[in-house]
Amino acid sequence: MEMLSITLPDGSVREVARGTTPADIAAAIGPGLAKAAIAARVDGELRDIMRPLEGNATLALVTSRDEKDALELARHDYAHVLAEAVQHLFPGTQITFGPSTDDGFYYDFAPKDRAFTEDDLPAIEAEMRRIIAKDQPLIREVWSRADLIDRWRQQGETFKAEWAAELPEGEELTVYKAGNGPDAWLDMCRGPHLASTGKLDPNAFKLTRVSGAYWRGDQNNAMLSRIYGTGWLNKKQLDEHLFRLE
Repeated sequence: MEMLSITLPDGSVREVARGTTPADIAAAIGPGLAKAAIAARVDGELRDIMRPLEGNATLALVTSRDEKDALELARHDYAHVLAEAVQHLFPGTQITFGPSTDDGFYYDFAPKDRAFTEDDLPAIEAEMRRIIAKDQPLIREVWSRADLIDRWRQQGETFKAEWAAELPEGEELTVYKAGNGPDAWLDMCRGPHLASTGKLDPNAFKLTRVSGAYWRGDQNNAMLSRIYGTGWLNKKQLDEHLFRLE
């Protein structure tokens, strides 16, 4: 069995089998760290805690105390949960992209029948909380370009298919699945993500508004519905943010 040398921030070195995850190392260090660790920096790159280690590396485990990284991960995940919730509630809606922002996240959609309005937000928030409660694992997979384009076309996701077709040859294309099973919801994404939707605080986000946005920012392209939200690590941070806004 091939062993890897993993150097921790205190300079200690652990010998582990190839395929060991940062989560495994956190668990070996102790149950407190296993519970607190939400991601890892591998040779400085922020990665999923469940992503297997591929070679000798330096490893720093990320917890919610590393607030900048933790907020970025949480907001990225809230955006994915928002997209999954919208597709559950409004079948036929196409997904495009949803990045994190300075205080939250947004996601752009191509609705099937009508643009979204602020009146839709409470139902979408409720569906997001249901997805978070299900604690679905967020699973990273590497796909071939052809398979990914094929999948998007089968699902009627023309925006995603167009984007996948334009990504540079040879670039590793990753998708994240929410849950296992053949019907698992998936999105094309570089990541990283938290280990599961249940790592999000269901009371630490709020959908704030809806606006229009053009596909790829070009006014000659289709008009999309953009849903904005604010997302935090806990309800106290959310409340403080909303108070500042008022």
